[in-house]
Amino acid sequence: MNDFLSSIGRRGLFMLDPETAHGLSIKALKSGLVPSCAPAADPRLVQTVAGIRFSNPLGMAAGYDKNAEVPNALLKLGFGFTEVGTLTPKPQDGNPKPRIFRLTQDNAVINRLGFNNEGHEVAFERLSAGRLNGIVGVNIGANKDSADRVADYVAGIDKFYSVASYFTANISSPNTPGLRDLQARESLAVLLSAVLSKRDALAAASGKRIPVFLKIAPDLTEEGLDDIAAEALEHDLDGLIVSNTTLSRAGLKAGPHNGEAGGLSGTPLFERSTAVLAKVRQRVGKSLPIIGAGGISSVETAIEKVRAGADLLQLYSCMVYEGPTLPSRIIRGLSNLMDREKVSSITELRDSAVDKWASKQLD
Repeated sequence: MNDFLSSIGRRGLFMLDPETAHGLSIKALKSGLVPSCAPAADPRLVQTVAGIRFSNPLGMAAGYDKNAEVPNALLKLGFGFTEVGTLTPKPQDGNPKPRIFRLTQDNAVINRLGFNNEGHEVAFERLSAGRLNGIVGVNIGANKDSADRVADYVAGIDKFYSVASYFTANISSPNTPGLRDLQARESLAVLLSAVLSKRDALAAASGKRIPVFLKIAPDLTEEGLDDIAAEALEHDLDGLIVSNTTLSRAGLKAGPHNGEAGGLSGTPLFERSTAVLAKVRQRVGKSLPIIGAGGISSVETAIEKVRAGADLLQLYSCMVYEGPTLPSRIIRGLSNLMDREKVSSITELRDSAVDKWASKQLD
């Protein structure tokens, strides 16, 4: 019955412009029209990553709840955590519309939103006004017209330190000109030093250490991955998120929107993002936490990310096609897989396919 209702809902939403449909889905979550469908807790899926205890490894990626409007409602869908943002110090409109495009034949999305959000102050008021019912990460970025982008990231740490379960520094969106330049080694060293210094100062003052993750692109070269891994380890970063959207259009079916500018997400991102994940795991070793994101649409793709080296998982775009029951279906599927594999913890499956995925060539 839930699958039938999801199918009806998808057909209705797909009659609308993608950005309008997104706004309606936020309103539905706010209103409570989307019922709670969290699966029963399974201790085999519980793990502690970067000092945080996660009830299950699946999270909602940043980009959906940009303005921290519905974190509790998302957690009720079965996610073990959710991430709000990307948030910039000042409000900004982002790029001109239309700026989201469905590639229905590929179960994919192209977006060139450009960090559209209501700014730090509005999101902070929402997060601090009510009780958060789980783990809520805050994804921070820089304003497009910022004179000092590093300072914008530091401001995000400062503003949200009292409400964030963890931070993600997003330097990998392709939709803010020059942002990905922060992935270059010298620039990244400056950014990480500034962000982590601010975090450490706030931790000393508050007695509470909030982890900081770095979100990277799937379009990096092997040499670029070397540099990021080296800086992550040198600066004692708490973890990485692999990966953001891609500029590649390899393997897409013919369609009216395939040539649109922006980042591609959804099913076609799975192969490349998983290969990059495994390559990063080889470079950083076994201890540094990694959140695997990109193309997760099923229990099979979720567990393959774990086998490629992920401790935690995130999805977003595939919910456009699979509906709001996707997270609970994946979590139930992971529990069933634990039964079949006869393992006591999902962590026992991590890294079992790292070499296979890491051997894939990056285009």
